[in-house]
Amino acid sequence: MAVLHRYGPFDTVAHMKTTVEISDAFLDAARKVAAQEGTTLKALIETGLRQALADRKRQGKFKLRKASFRGKGLQPSAKGASWDRLREMSYEGRGT
Repeated sequence: MAVLHRYGPFDTVAHMKTTVEISDAFLDAARKVAAQEGTTLKALIETGLRQALADRKRQGKFKLRKASFRGKGLQPSAKGASWDRLREMSYEGRGT
């Protein structure tokens, strides 16, 4: 298993060496992909991190849309009903 380490004076260099802890199987798979694509493990990891960060930036925060209906709450027949009964009621008159 790989382990995270940092090397060098961090405030004076643009790039630093970092060791990341990942499973041996994941590392082996990444090395194989890098070799097949004729690239380095470093380049493959940087590409993956760039993509993951960009995806997160594009997604933004999740916001649930308002989906409420006008009304006065549950129908009297639904108050105190079990989930099974509520499900039955929601499908009444729809299909066979």
